Amino acid sequence: MERPDPDALLAAFRADLAAASDPAAVDEAVRVHTGKKSALKAALKGLGGLPPEDRKAVAQALNAARQEMEAEASAAKDAAAEQAIAARLDAEWQDLSLPGVSPQRGMRHPVLATEERLMNVMRRLGFTRVTGPEVEHPYYNFDALNIPEHHPARDMQDTFWVDGGLCLRSHTTTVQARVLQQKPPLPVKICAAGRVYRNEAVDATHLAMFHQFEAIWVERGLTFAHLKGTLALLAREIFGEDRRVRFKPKFYPYTEPSLGLDLACVMCDGAGCAACHGAGWVTVLGAGMVHPKVFREFGYDPSEVSGIAFGIGTSRFGAQAVGIVRARSLYEMDLRVHNAIHRGS
Repeated sequence: MERPDPDALLAAFRADLAAASDPAAVDEAVRVHTGKKSALKAALKGLGGLPPEDRKAVAQALNAARQEMEAEASAAKDAAAEQAIAARLDAEWQDLSLPGVSPQRGMRHPVLATEERLMNVMRRLGFTRVTGPEVEHPYYNFDALNIPEHHPARDMQDTFWVDGGLCLRSHTTTVQARVLQQKPPLPVKICAAGRVYRNEAVDATHLAMFHQFEAIWVERGLTFAHLKGTLALLAREIFGEDRRVRFKPKFYPYTEPSLGLDLACVMCDGAGCAACHGAGWVTVLGAGMVHPKVFREFGYDPSEVSGIAFGIGTSRFGAQAVGIVRARSLYEMDLRVHNAIHRGS
């Protein structure tokens, strides 16, 4: 038998080990050069064919070569693992000082945000919030508020009717009627907000379903000055000191005298545009002193008490507050509109 050459076996192993680029390739080189079918194993098995005087020296040389292979393989495997980790870190590196990528967050609807801002102002004046049903009895929606059957104002608030002679409320003043019916102790200072319904054509500033914010204050000695002062405070708090407002006479069956509050259109500052139908002003609320007939209906003496009441079209009010041309856009679920509102708020 030809004498094996441990140096040649070791050189062949080192050549394959140098070419190994990952731990798996290192394991493969070890298997090829030290495994059961390797040249090293064959040389160890063939020691019996050598002269007796050479067997010991050759066996020692082969075992030494095997030990070197194992040591070098272990070191190469560790180095390959470190390189693999370094390569992965380079591929997946991120600058942790950069802001994270977060999912898009929701935001409050501008109508609800407007309600909250209005309520925050009213709470400072001592008002509390109450609620009432949207499907209402005609008595609270019309009759109790000095709008008897066949009254022209009933046509102006044409609403939707449901089974049982009930209707969808056309204003949140129904909540005021329900509170006055309970005869709470004076002063009465309550607000109500929510959806209302009217059977009218839909355009840039009118909707068949919209939102209102209502308030009533009943006490002894209230005057028209209390009403104008309250409305002026609301306008300043929501729109700022610079927004122009004006009062104008109006008619409402449940208040006397009555007025409306106009805002200089936010889109044109009074010059006239599509948002205000060219008028330059947008009517956002109606108000007045509580009508004596309404007081008598609920057992109050109008010579003893007085009251102020107002109702805000929250949809139109909110559209003006955030600069939306069409109030209808607030209900169309267009994220571009809501994102614009969010950025501007």
